[in-house]
Amino acid sequence: MAKRGRPFKSEIRNNIITILFYLGEGYGYEVSKLYNKIFPKVTMRSIYYHLKRGVELGEIQMKEIKQEQGNYSWGTVVEKTYYSLGKNAHPATNDQVMHAVTEHQQKRK
Repeated sequence: MAKRGRPFKSEIRNNIITILFYLGEGYGYEVSKLYNKIFPKVTMRSIYYHLKRGVELGEIQMKEIKQEQGNYSWGTVVEKTYYSLGKNAHPATNDQVMHAVTEHQQKRK
């Protein structure tokens, strides 16, 4: 008889863990943008689901929630949740992810 529910292993979550491994830490939207640049065809909703699921499984750690000032279409404040690797994370190396994260970090400076 097959197990019910979603499987514990996820290729999407593994890719997110690899992105966080090279990024160090990042907020949800940043991780989502990087993910879609490297692996298109995955929705932002799915990325956020796997970030939350990774926190539940201890693979991803919610580091902090920051309120940052800016000029946004909805107002002047945005709340960003920062994530890093958790104690149960097993990141894989991936040159494609490493190059995309390096390029992203250079643009951010």
